[in-house]
Amino acid sequence: MGTTMELVARPQLAQQMLVPFARLGLDRAAIGLSGLCAVHCFASAVLVALAASAGGLLLNPVIHEVGLVIAVLLGAVALGRGIILHGYMMPAAVGSLGLGLMAGAIQLPHDGAGETIWTLIGVGMLALGHDLNHRATH
Repeated sequence: MGTTMELVARPQLAQQMLVPFARLGLDRAAIGLSGLCAVHCFASAVLVALAASAGGLLLNPVIHEVGLVIAVLLGAVALGRGIILHGYMMPAAVGSLGLGLMAGAIQLPHDGAGETIWTLIGVGMLALGHDLNHRATH
């Protein structure tokens, strides 16, 4: 295993060390998580319209906070790994914008459509970032 200075001086060494991580399918998992988030947001909005009690459970802020933490951690690992493997910043920039929109949406009131709309836009941007990262890696 190389030292930090060796990894900086020889980017090929860093790429060789990260190749096994590319096989983990982190970008695919992150895209799947983005899809689940989109389904959750849409289902929450529909369920709120149909039944306030079921919507209240799905709109619990803890679900959103935990989901955002998971998205940030998975995004940091997958998109950061992509920068090291292929050297392109665009996927990480697009994904980071999506994470920022999601984090901003969490601050909006849970009783309006604004939070759902901004979260879905953020989730879409994050999924696009992971897709760009996946394409650049493979």
